[in-house]
Amino acid sequence: MRRQLFHFFLTAVIVLFVFASATAQTPNSAINHYRDGARKVSKGDIDGAIEEYSRAIALSSRLSSSSSASGSPEANAVTVVDPFTAYAYVNRGVARYRKEDFEGALSDFNAALRIKPGLAKAYLNRAAALREFDDLTGALADLNKAISIDSELFAAYTNRGALKHDMGDLAGARQDFDRAITINSSSHEPYYLRGYLKITTTDYDGALADFNIALKLSPQLGLGYQGRGTAFMYKSRFDEALVDFTRAIELDPELTWAYFNRSLTYLVKGEESLAQADFNRCVALRPELKGELERRSLIARQIRARKAER
Repeated sequence: MRRQLFHFFLTAVIVLFVFASATAQTPNSAINHYRDGARKVSKGDIDGAIEEYSRAIALSSRLSSSSSASGSPEANAVTVVDPFTAYAYVNRGVARYRKEDFEGALSDFNAALRIKPGLAKAYLNRAAALREFDDLTGALADLNKAISIDSELFAAYTNRGALKHDMGDLAGARQDFDRAITINSSSHEPYYLRGYLKITTTDYDGALADFNIALKLSPQLGLGYQGRGTAFMYKSRFDEALVDFTRAIELDPELTWAYFNRSLTYLVKGEESLAQADFNRCVALRPELKGELERRSLIARQIRARKAER
């Protein structure tokens, strides 16, 4: 029954900037705009970064007279291209992705790959954009391509593992997370992702072990506390689950599933008012979850009633 009670949410999109070396033909002005774009990204000025990368693209490539350096039409109008331009497209695509301009990001990653087809991180990033359009097959193909080009590309394994998890290939997901840990055991990402996978396969003790490592490596990881709280729930360690869900929400007040599962945990413990508060917050964040949370709440009350009869 516990497997039908609690939910967790898993998503991993890891997008990397690609800092490139300029070629001999790259104008210094293009390089300067490129570097200014990177600096603006680091300061959170995403709009400014897009403008800088657009200038770098215009200066490092020869475009038709009808092209615009600020939009996507130039992707098909480039006649002579400095290979440096591909990196500017990748970075502008990442900036657009961060603004949730997924169409613009996809266009930029496509342009980068037309210019430089062997750019592994362009495939990595394009997979993230394709996933936003629910093109899981296309995203998987891009991640496979990225890994075929660079077998040590850590983020490609974490992203592909998360994607395989979503697609139901749990064995393949586990292999990718294990491989990511082999490449970089000091990153928290594959541990917490593998922890969620272990919950899916009912290896709750294994999940707890992975979340503990992830939280040791990244103590401010809200998703880590949310995941560990979920594992605690499946083991009926409800007090510990509540502590972790509360910490997850403190770190990230938008973690919908932390409210979802904390509401159910409160119900099992008989804390109706606290459960209702979390119910309301969860539904405010994700109204489409109301019906599902109502069904799970009924199960939680049934579990509480059976506990009271023992």
